Order: sequence, then structure tokens, then C-alpha cells
Amino acid sequence: MSAKVKNSHINISKELLIENYISDTRPWIIGYSGGKDSTLLLQLVFEILSDDRVNNEKPIHIITSDTGVEPPNILTHVKENLANIQTFIDKQNLPINIHQVVPSLDNKFWVNLIGRGYPSPTRWFRWCTSKMKIKPTKGIIEQLVEQHGSTILLLGTRKDESQARKRSIEKREYSTRRLNPHHEIKNTLVLAPISDWTTDEVWEYLFNELPPWGGNHDVLFDLYKQANSGECPLVVDLNTPSCGGSRFGCWTCTVVKTDKSMESFIEQGAVWMQPLNNFRNWIKEIREDEHRRNHYRRTGELGNGPFNSTTRQEILENLLDTESKLPDNIELISDDEIVHIQKIWTEEFDVMNSALKIANKFKRQPMKRRKK
Repeated sequence: MSAKVKNSHINISKELLIENYISDTRPWIIGYSGGKDSTLLLQLVFEILSDDRVNNEKPIHIITSDTGVEPPNILTHVKENLANIQTFIDKQNLPINIHQVVPSLDNKFWVNLIGRGYPSPTRWFRWCTSKMKIKPTKGIIEQLVEQHGSTILLLGTRKDESQARKRSIEKREYSTRRLNPHHEIKNTLVLAPISDWTTDEVWEYLFNELPPWGGNHDVLFDLYKQANSGECPLVVDLNTPSCGGSRFGCWTCTVVKTDKSMESFIEQGAVWMQPLNNFRNWIKEIREDEHRRNHYRRTGELGNGPFNSTTRQEILENLLDTESKLPDNIELISDDEIVHIQKIWTEEFDVMNSALKIANKFKRQPMKRRKK
């Protein structure tokens, strides 16, 4: 490893972590997305646990988010990595718990897009972030705060990621331990141990240092190489930028014009993802078609409202058709979501069980599978 990386930030970050670890008994909460920055943060935390000054008694909670519309290849990487981490935790008998947070059924993407007819998210109407990321993540953090009284949230945010993030980090008032209060979650302090690392330093460290939980970072390197991408951080408030476009965000993201990560994956050989990209582009395109929208908003005001019933049915059919073109182990929409969509449709406009009939066309039998 180059002296540049070793002397500039590694020791500083580790000493900062150790100082905060031994200074109080407050549990740590670590946001993990599976990307390079959160992987580096998690690796540094595990590495300091072998320091003689650390007693390994502080409860640590790793939080990862599954929105239900994560890119399948990214989701596989995260799940495999978390399985290795869990095995290491068990072998070392560490006081570390992994929490995978998911949106409630009523807040899931397809339930709102297809069930209620919410138009595909835009920069001005980014309803998905609050429902699918902020609420479940804040929920588990608030539960841990209630359980422990106070917590410290560790995030892998860096100034080098963007000018907006740099300004956000620099405007905070830090304590001597570089802690600052979370502006929305009570009794939660935020620590960003790698905020001063450059992207090159992050990659150099991960390239040279194997993770304590075993294996290597080869899959992570390959994913970034294929996608030419950044990562989507743990989202705990609306100030966090959208993860669409060049980041590992939801494959359905229509906030940006094109999904550069997915297009790059396809160009690099992941041709199985082409149906996903086609579907994503289509749901972005149809939101601008006023003939596919109700003429009244849910508030009763005149204007482009939710997708109309015909379009909602078409979206569900196209989604299941897209699913049928993917590898067999990939399920884009769950049976519970289909049944909940049917419930909403029945309340609003449908007495023919249309959602269930559409599912049956694609050999999906959500009612039977739910009863098992």
C-alpha cells in the first residue's frame, strides 16, 4: 500500500473510531449498502475490534436496506457479503446484529405505482424515497434509540463524492470526537469516519486489504468496473441525493433521464438486464402521457392524477412479462404485493379480480401460494 494512503487517512480514521468506541457505551449503528464506501467503513470497524484498547462489548447494529426493487445483481452481492459477515460474527461471538430493513407492504413500490397509480417518480415528486427508504430506516434506528437511550450512527459519506455532499458535511458543527446530532432522529449522533478519504484512497485500501470476514473484494471491483458507478448510501432523510442514474440505486428509478449503471452493465455483457432497462424506460415515458392519467388528482383538484385503471393493468402485465424474460430465480413482484394491489383495485374500480387474473396468465397464483 502506498505511503500516501497509509499516512493520510487510515490511522486517523481508525483512531477516531477507537476513541469513539471507548469513550462511552452507546451502541453503534452502521449503514451498509454494499458499495465501496460503506464496505470500507464496515471493514475499518471490524479491524479496530482487534485493537487491545477495544473490549468488544459495545453493541453494534448493521443496517442494510432492501427496497424490493434493488438491481438483482447488486442484491445478490449484498446478500452473499452479509452471509459471510454473519458467519464471522458467529465464529467470533461478537455483539453485532444485522438488520435488513424493508418497506411495509403498503409502502412498497409496486403497490403504489400499480395499485394506487402513483406516476413514476420525478425530481419534483420523489415519493419512493420517503416510503421505501427513509421510513423503514428511521423506524429501526428509532427502535434502537428507544431500547438504548442514545445511539451513534456511522455513515460512509465522503466529501469527495460530490460538491453537495462536501458542503453538507462541512457545514455541520462537530464535537471534539467529530460527532454531530442527527437533525431528524432524536438522541442520535452521526459520525462519518471516512469523510476525508478520496475515491482513489478508498479503492487502494480495498484492493490491498482483505476483509476480516474472509473472501475478497473482487465482486465489488467487477460491479463498479462494469457500471462505472458510485453507490447509493443509507438514506435517512430527504436531503440525501437521489440514487438514480450513475449510482447503484433502484433499477426502477425514473428520477433521472437514463440509468447509466444498468446501461453499462448491459454493455459489459449482462444482456439479461435489457428487459429491466426497457421496462424502466417505458414507465418513465408513459407518465408524461395525459391519456394514461386520471383527470383528477387524489385531492380532488383538476389536473393529471394517478395512472388510470387501464394503464395500471398494463403496467402489471408488462412487469410480469419482463419477469418471465429473466433468469428463473429472479422475482420482481411478490405474491403479497399482487394480492394487495388487487385489494386496492377492488376498492377503487375493479370487481373482476383483474390483478389475480393477470398474474395467472404468467403462471403466478398468489392466493394459493399465500395460503401455504
